[in-house]
This record gives sequence, C-alpha cells and structure tokens, in this order.
Amino acid sequence: MAASLSSSDVLTASGISGKRSEEIAELIDYFSKFQYRAKEVNSKVERIEKRCLELFGRDYKYSVIQNTNGEVCGHYPRQIVFLEYESYEHDKDRFESTVKIGKLQDLVNRSKMARCRGRFVCPVILYNGKHICRSSTLAGWGELYGRTGYNYIFSGGSDDAWADSDEVPDDSAVRNGDSQLFDKVRGLDIKLLRYLSVRYICDLMVENKKVKFGLNVTSSEKVDKAQRYADFTLLSVPYPGCEFFKDYKDRDYTAEGLVFNWNQDFVDAPLTIPASLSKNLNIDWSEYQSWDLVQQTQNYLKLLIHIINSDDESGLLVHCISGWDRTPLFVSLLRLSLWADGVIHANLEPAEILYLTIAYDWFLFGHMLPDRLSKGEEIFFFCFNFLKHITSEKFSAVKKQRRKNSQFKDSDFTVEDICQLKRRDQGSITSLSSDFSLITEDSPAAASSFNYEGIELISAGSQAQAAWRKGRTSSPQTVFWNKPFSAEDKLLHPGLPEAKSSSSSSSNQSEQGFLRTGSSPLAVPGRRSAGEYARSGSS
Repeated sequence: MAASLSSSDVLTASGISGKRSEEIAELIDYFSKFQYRAKEVNSKVERIEKRCLELFGRDYKYSVIQNTNGEVCGHYPRQIVFLEYESYEHDKDRFESTVKIGKLQDLVNRSKMARCRGRFVCPVILYNGKHICRSSTLAGWGELYGRTGYNYIFSGGSDDAWADSDEVPDDSAVRNGDSQLFDKVRGLDIKLLRYLSVRYICDLMVENKKVKFGLNVTSSEKVDKAQRYADFTLLSVPYPGCEFFKDYKDRDYTAEGLVFNWNQDFVDAPLTIPASLSKNLNIDWSEYQSWDLVQQTQNYLKLLIHIINSDDESGLLVHCISGWDRTPLFVSLLRLSLWADGVIHANLEPAEILYLTIAYDWFLFGHMLPDRLSKGEEIFFFCFNFLKHITSEKFSAVKKQRRKNSQFKDSDFTVEDICQLKRRDQGSITSLSSDFSLITEDSPAAASSFNYEGIELISAGSQAQAAWRKGRTSSPQTVFWNKPFSAEDKLLHPGLPEAKSSSSSSSNQSEQGFLRTGSSPLAVPGRRSAGEYARSGSS
C-alpha cells in the first residue's frame, strides 16, 4: 500500500480536529528543521511562545522569569514560566504568591554559573504545590575556567549569550585550586534549590563526571568533594544518553530487549537510591543492569512519581549532563502522566497538552532535534512512542481511574490511559502523530526523514526486514536479549501469541492483525472497560 498524506491529514485521521492538527504539524515541522535559540527568534517562534503562555494560563497563575535574547541562558525560553498556584481565569487575582519573582530572578541570574552551559535549576511543573524542576549537571573546573573554551570542546564551537560573562574566574583561582569559587557558585545554586523547596535531586548521568579529551568538563552533586549537597536527598539513576537511541532506531524502533552495555569504560555511576524511597515499589533494583529500555524507563518513572507523592512539601530536580535529551524525556513523561491523572493542566484537552509538552519541554528548552535526527538518535520519538507502556494504573499518582474521553470536546479522540493502541485499516501506516506517538516511517531506511509535506506510507516487506536485520551490527553501547511478552503487553496487544520474542515482534503485522511492537503505530486508543481497570490495579 502506498499513499501520500500531509501531516495535518494524518493527525485529523487520528481524531484531532483540523485546526489543532495543523498547529501540531507546523510545530514539529519547524522543530525538526531548526534548533531554538533565544537570540534568534522569528514570528513562528513568537507564536509558539505565545501559545505556551496561553496554555499555562488555562490552569495557573504564573509569573515570568525574563530571559530576553538569552541573557540568562541562550537555550532556555525567553519567557520562562514560573507557576505560582492553580487558578482559573475568574479568580487569578484572589491570591498572592509566597515567592517573590524579583528575588527568584536575582537568584537565577547569580546561580547560572554553577551548572553546565548555564542551564540553571528551572521549575517547570507544579504538582500539589511542589515544584518539579529541570537543569543540567554541575559545572566543573573546565567550564568555570572559561565558557568559550568549554563550548568549543564540548559542542563543536557553539556560542552562548553568556560566554563572555565577567563572572568567569581569574587564573589564580583556578591555578591554586581555590575551593572558594565552588563555595560561591554552588552556594548560590543551593540557595536557588532551597528557595524552590527542592529536596530530591535525581541524576540521570551514567558518569560521575563527564570527561572530554581527558578533561573533566562537568561534575555532579554526588561527587562534590566538599559535600555541599549533603542536605539534599541525592539519587543516582543512570540512564543511557542520546547516542544509545541510535540503536533503538536501528532496531526498527523496538525497545523491548534493547539493553545498555554497562561495562563500557566511561560508565562509573552506580544506581543509588535511598532505601526509604525504593522499598515500597516492589522493584528489584539490583537487577537494573539487565533491564531493557522499556523496563528501565518504566521503573525510573515509577520512582519519580513515588518521590513526588512521598513528601507533601518538597520538590524534585531532574537532570542529566546538558539537560536537553534525557531530562526532557522524563519531564515530558511526568507532565503527560500527571495530566492523564487529572492532577495538573486539568483544563487542557489531549491535543493541547501534546502541543505544550513538545513546544515547551522539548523545543523551547533547546533539544537539538535536527542534529539528533541526522544522527539517528531518536530519543524525542521514543518519548511519545513509549507512552503505550505506561497506560496502566501502576503509573498513576492518584488512587483513582485516569481521565476519560467523555471529559473532552473531541469525542472521537479517545485518550483512555493516554495510549491504548489498536490496529487501524490495513497495512503499516506511518505519520506524524497518534495521540502522543510521533510517527516515523515504518521502513527502517526511510525513518527519521521528518518530511511532513508529503509522508510516504510504505509497508516494508518481510524479505527487506530480514535482510536489514542480517546486515545490521550492534554498537558497543548495546546488549540484546529476547524476552517473552508480559501479561501487560498482551493486554495492550490482545492478538499477541504466546512467548513472542523481541526480535520477532518487530516484523510486520501478522495474520492475527496486530501492530508490531517496533513500528510507530497510527491508531486511536480504544476506551478501556471497567474490567480492564480492575485488572490493572493501582499503586
């Protein structure tokens, strides 16, 4: 079967209304071609910024941390949203925030030097009065000594608005190894964390320190020699970087059975979780190095949800190295999962929360989608395709059923548990989006094209698939293993036969008529019955 559709046509077929489908299609089309930079803004970016502010304003009273032209950080939004409290349009002026935006702006300006690339601790989600924040990791001597030299080493010469900051330390401080500089900049970082009531810091790095050409260019809280962050609850939850997602793409977007190689020389950060946070999750954390990409992401997400529910007063910081690949993955999953529970963004419809997380969590916070696509490192695609693995109540933050589509105006756009997948029509369909799944070409050779003006809908034959697998070699980052489908997988894909291996699951649709696990499914989630909810349980 061959056909040609525009991205908006495909989105409309998925149940999203015409105007909204065009809005999302235009966003991803632009995102796939241009990386956001705060000092290089055009009318399209201004529309995206304005739309994000409008969507945040549906449910929250907010203030704005000013980052005009990227003076604070060149790859953070120009208008960084600080959510103060939940409020509807008619009562936005009835309350007064306890946080003074002027003081917050000052802390941001003064603390930015503490973190890699100036990507300071930034609140992005407000849940039950607690801030979920994002950032990069701590800057090391290499970066503090000079932003310009660091940027050349680390990112191929890219420049930042703050590269010539007069706050860069003098030579004598570096030569003498004077810890007073770290005391100052990290002390300001800690002040910002405390002002935002953050207690938990979740570090996704697989390294203790990032090394480039023999130079420690970044550090992390867990290896701060002076133990400045000892008053915080530090979690080391190593998660593969964006390079690993090249293997995901090369395996025809099959995450089942894809295991990171933990024996590589640069991997030196063990998984470390306080017993008080890990004991109630019924997860054997000692087995983390044997988990495939699906299980690892599921368990980390369960942990993050458990953390924000375990403390009524304290917030959470999630970061990786630069904070623009792994960090938005988990921030986006948290935003969508909490939205599905009805506890944040309660007034946003499915297409609106999809737009917000793509535009704000990924685009405006500097994810380099054009570069990642050119390298096949499709962590952005994985985020939305992964949602089918977190549909059960085990991933719910509340003890109740997730929101139903009867709450939304687009009655034919079903969102029971976000992504309950079913087959649509015949053949393998590729497109831009299926609810929250970004769709790429079913044929491995054509994947990542992101040409949304005319998307070919091609179903690769079994011989082509077999030839591709035979000629493919594994990267050093990857270990493969075959795993039978779990009961939960069979619930999502009722047509699955017994003990279907991960390798065979990436073949084309079988005669039973189910979507293969490795494809990017174009389907509208079906409504779950009360019986299915009862079987899935809650956590």
